[in-house]
Amino acid sequence: MPSQLDQLKQFTTVVADTGDFKQLAQFTPQDATTNPSLILKAVQKPDYAPLLADTVKAHKGEALDVIVDNVLVRFGLEILKVVPGRVSTEVDARLSFDTEATVARARRIMGLYEAAGIPRSRVLIKIASTWEGIQAARVLEQEGIRCNLTLLFAFCQAQACGDAKVQLISPFVGRIYDWYKKQAGAAWDEAANAGDNDPGVKSVARIYAYYKDHGIATEVMGASFRNVGQIIALAGCDLLTISPDLLAQLQASEAPVERQLTPPAQAGEPEAPLTEAAFRYALNEDAMATEKLAEGIRAFAVDAGKLDAMIQALKA
Repeated sequence: MPSQLDQLKQFTTVVADTGDFKQLAQFTPQDATTNPSLILKAVQKPDYAPLLADTVKAHKGEALDVIVDNVLVRFGLEILKVVPGRVSTEVDARLSFDTEATVARARRIMGLYEAAGIPRSRVLIKIASTWEGIQAARVLEQEGIRCNLTLLFAFCQAQACGDAKVQLISPFVGRIYDWYKKQAGAAWDEAANAGDNDPGVKSVARIYAYYKDHGIATEVMGASFRNVGQIIALAGCDLLTISPDLLAQLQASEAPVERQLTPPAQAGEPEAPLTEAAFRYALNEDAMATEKLAEGIRAFAVDAGKLDAMIQALKA
């Protein structure tokens, strides 16, 4: 019997969610995703310290943000030696509310990849799904720079990303689950909220159905998983990005995996685009999404600051 990982790959493109590129080969994922927290985690390991030091040394006289982008791209280049598909590299989360700065940073990151001989088709620029981030992605997509809109918790964020014709979105299953579990406290029933009833799973399934029913080409990549059950419940989603720990669990099990999400035979027409006012009001009405989006940006910003500090120390 094939492993759950091999079974899952029949329905869904499997993506590895890690900056630790030395772990990747054993799972043979198609793509890989990184974020500031994952890169920070990787550079603190002895295996990757020389890569950080070498990159900083090569760009010592340049501005801090330029060195940071070179570090991120260096990891991306190593990942692309292992995966046959795409790597996602994230724009600094501290720019999440600045459309112009996000566009400029994304262009620079893509320029670094292109200078290293990597075509645009193999890179996704990760941007937070704020209104400003989504509008930056709209501009970038028109230039042929493909984007991965992350920190996505609300349905309105998915709608706006579809309107902007972004390449891919990353709705966060686990963080949605975390919020509802925390809200419920002692009343939380794990069994009753598992599988199809998991609030994070339901959110991704709703977005997937909306995109497929309305002929929206944006890819849906479930992200931020807490357990294998959440992954299995989304078998059939366009892509799923999974941590090495959960990839190992899937690889070790031969329990059956069946397709859960299936596109319709025929898609309808897209709905009218969301206005900025409608987007902001809908996001404001969703307490979970408002909280988790802000929390996610703050956490990524903190880790970006820690990476800055490491680089500053090496520059000194």
